[in-house]
Amino acid sequence: MYKKQVKWQKIFCLMALIVSAVVFVYSLGLATDLNDALSKAMPFAEDPDNSAVTGARIFYDIQPFNKALMPAGLGLIILAVVLFITNTHSRRRYYIGNYVATGLWSVAAVATAIWSHIEITGFKAQFQNTVNFDELAAYAEEWGTPALTRNDTFWFDIHYLVMVLLLVMVVILVGNAVWKTSLMRQEAALLAGAPDKKAAGAQAK
Repeated sequence: MYKKQVKWQKIFCLMALIVSAVVFVYSLGLATDLNDALSKAMPFAEDPDNSAVTGARIFYDIQPFNKALMPAGLGLIILAVVLFITNTHSRRRYYIGNYVATGLWSVAAVATAIWSHIEITGFKAQFQNTVNFDELAAYAEEWGTPALTRNDTFWFDIHYLVMVLLLVMVVILVGNAVWKTSLMRQEAALLAGAPDKKAAGAQAK
């Protein structure tokens, strides 16, 4: 059973690294549509309300969050690498460092998911409720920029998938740690000379 668990923990740690990279890549694309459609309509960053399109200031309003999400994604990548540095992906028995590494990534992932969901849903509402899409269409026709509509919310909506992946990965990593701990306890029981039937069965597999 240990061999099976070690095989899966390698996959789980690699998955955590991949999901972390997905968060970073998402941060790079989040403001893409807003940049293409609205940035040129706002010639003065210090006066975002003075624009050719009412509500275009969302392009500036989202920047602080977007700039914070990028290092958050990088932080998750670094913490995922720590899983490998502590051999959480390959160690037969877990020690304090492995649990700490798992816990740090999991806490960071949950915090990122909750924070991002709150922020992004707020910006989506701002986009749909404050941008004058008639003005945007007229501006786009004149200047050849993309004419977004109220329903062009792909980059906002895709965050549900990205953040759910983060949370699912947390469940998987924590579940892996629980699985590992269970096997360690079963092995300790066998070595102590008092194996139960479940422990014996697990070792036999």
